[in-house]
Amino acid sequence: MGICQRCKYGLVPVLLLGFILSLGYPPGETRGARIKDITEIKGARENQLVGYGLVVGLNGTGDGDDTKFTFQSLASMLEKMGMTVDPKDIEDVANVAAVMVTADLPPFARRGSRLDVLVSSIGDADSLEGGTLVMTPLKGADGSVYAVAQGPISTGGFSVQGGGASVAKNFPTVGRVVGGGLIEKEVCSDFALQNTVTLALHQPDFTNASRIVQVINQRFPEPLARTVDAGTVNIRVPSAYQGALVEFITAIEKLELVPDAKARVVVNERTGTVVMGADVKIMTIAVAHGNLSIQIKESADVSQPLPFSQGQTVVAPDTTIEVEEESTPVFLVKGGTSIGQLVRALNALGVTPRDLIAIFQAIKAAGALQAELEII
Repeated sequence: MGICQRCKYGLVPVLLLGFILSLGYPPGETRGARIKDITEIKGARENQLVGYGLVVGLNGTGDGDDTKFTFQSLASMLEKMGMTVDPKDIEDVANVAAVMVTADLPPFARRGSRLDVLVSSIGDADSLEGGTLVMTPLKGADGSVYAVAQGPISTGGFSVQGGGASVAKNFPTVGRVVGGGLIEKEVCSDFALQNTVTLALHQPDFTNASRIVQVINQRFPEPLARTVDAGTVNIRVPSAYQGALVEFITAIEKLELVPDAKARVVVNERTGTVVMGADVKIMTIAVAHGNLSIQIKESADVSQPLPFSQGQTVVAPDTTIEVEEESTPVFLVKGGTSIGQLVRALNALGVTPRDLIAIFQAIKAAGALQAELEII
């Protein structure tokens, strides 16, 4: 039996990281991001809808006898259609499943528009494949019905089982009804009558908020934007765009700026993934990292006594342990080292992603890593 503790990840991922960094833009050229991509407009957001319903038409893959609420719901639905049924009399039905139906109501959606809905089993159904969702009201957080969902379910997977084996692809107990939601109520909004527009940053940052204000005020002849906090920017609608708020927002969203970001190193110990931001800096520090390889080999030698002797057969284990440690030179990393220089230095050491994680943790503990180290 051989046991080797050497890391299985090679040098290729680190070299690939250095190659990716070399594919950037020319020195001094930085690509900007649109305001539309790093912010969202207050009042123009989706609203979540949820409902409880039944899926019928399943081929014996519905809820079983233990799911009592499914048959109570089925009896209640039949009673509304003029048929009185005792839930106990329909417990053997295997083609019905209780589900939760969820959807996102888009901003400015109008009555009569359609949306996709997601159907998820809440009982012990084996599959929703081939089923049909019965008309289900979808409610918002205020308890009002905003949409109604109904239609055939597409699961995108399958589940097959036999006497001693089963095969499943994806999750057949979750499906989607494409265009199955019909909007019945609109969300009231006075968005077009507003005199101000509020931008909410996806990632609050004082520097980015200030840069957004600067870009917007440079675009128009008069200062219109001001920062409220690190995540909010208020913009006054000028008189030239009164009654034309859509055109005003369009002019703002396409403006570009160079967003700022915190210096951060993100490592995933489970996968050996290391992602380093462009602003990561290292203070002057000496780094040495050696690999230790331990191999343990065991074999069993049998001691067989001579015939007609009084001895016994004995199994004598033979263990061989080999320890190999590579000699790695100490590498000096000068202060203010950029991410590209750091990658080249680590490649010179011959480190793997697993080694890279340990090195960054040690550099952070030494106080030489001028960045936030996040381990996920």
